[in-house]
Amino acid sequence: IFFIEALGSTLSHWLSFNWLLLPFVMLLVTLVAAFIVVFVLLLYMISPLISPKPLKLNGAHVVVTGGSSGIGKCIAMECYKHGAFITLVARDEHKLVQAKKEVEKCAINDKQVVLCISVDVSKGYNQVESVIKQAQEKLGPVDMLVNCAGMSISGTFEEVGVDSFKKLMEVNYLGSVYPTRAVITTMKERRMGRIMFVSSQAGLIGLFGYTAYSPSKFALRGLAEALQMEMKPYNIYVTVAYPPDTDTPGFAEENKTKPLETRLISETSGVCQPEQVAKVVVKDALQGNFTSAVGPDGYMLSALTCGMSPVTSITEGLQQIVTMGLFRTIALFYLGSFDSIVRHCMIQREQSKAADKRE
Repeated sequence: IFFIEALGSTLSHWLSFNWLLLPFVMLLVTLVAAFIVVFVLLLYMISPLISPKPLKLNGAHVVVTGGSSGIGKCIAMECYKHGAFITLVARDEHKLVQAKKEVEKCAINDKQVVLCISVDVSKGYNQVESVIKQAQEKLGPVDMLVNCAGMSISGTFEEVGVDSFKKLMEVNYLGSVYPTRAVITTMKERRMGRIMFVSSQAGLIGLFGYTAYSPSKFALRGLAEALQMEMKPYNIYVTVAYPPDTDTPGFAEENKTKPLETRLISETSGVCQPEQVAKVVVKDALQGNFTSAVGPDGYMLSALTCGMSPVTSITEGLQQIVTMGLFRTIALFYLGSFDSIVRHCMIQREQSKAADKRE
């Protein structure tokens, strides 16, 4: 009884004390809410002042590496629909000719031109510099460079040949460094330009089977962040695109040798069409957005891993701040399911080996 009376007395004092504090608490909450509203309104007001001016493609010269098929070809077609002049760069001359015909069907005026140049952008800077110079002599300075040349090799770390690690860095990373180096000086002189690096969602998260592929795509982000800091004073904006699995010839070829774990993890999200990816990434590049993500999974990954990456508007930064905690929570469930897939496949494989030995 004494305990109950003491508890009641304490509760009574606590309630009376808090009733006295209530007006102050309400005032504090009101002030905080008002501050947040004013802060958000201020962000929206000053956001256009720091955002880059959109690039207009009508009459612009766009160079697309890896432009003979897949996402690269669709990006070229999307740019051509905006009135751009296009230079397609790829290794296979036959595919380039076919791609040129498809791109030309997207013309909006009879002045547009599609130029094809066959070169392996991973084989050395001098060759790439030479073909870029050739393209600029014919179609004028490059207004936008799209680095889309790339390839994928999947397999477990022990199974992937050592040479494949080198090859992927040469194609996916250096194959983007060389064309960018070839156009950057002219862009700086003209105080304008756009550079796009087509990475992958595997360039945001390392997954089973991508020990050779993911690092080559992660490297593009590091290059892009450093380059953007150097180029921003010259009104040159860099975009890193992170497309998901996309229905392209390269994706079909990769699926032939993809480990079971990698395939099962990939199937947790859908497969996009290259035309859809092209529309999103071209729009983001023209706006000068640093990050270009496709679909809800892509948006979550890019926001979750934004780290110290640049933003092109205060609004974008605010969205990342607000969503970071929620996205991290969701990501933990994804990671748990991925680990479960890998563990289940390992158990099945060991059971199969044990059964073979018994036979």
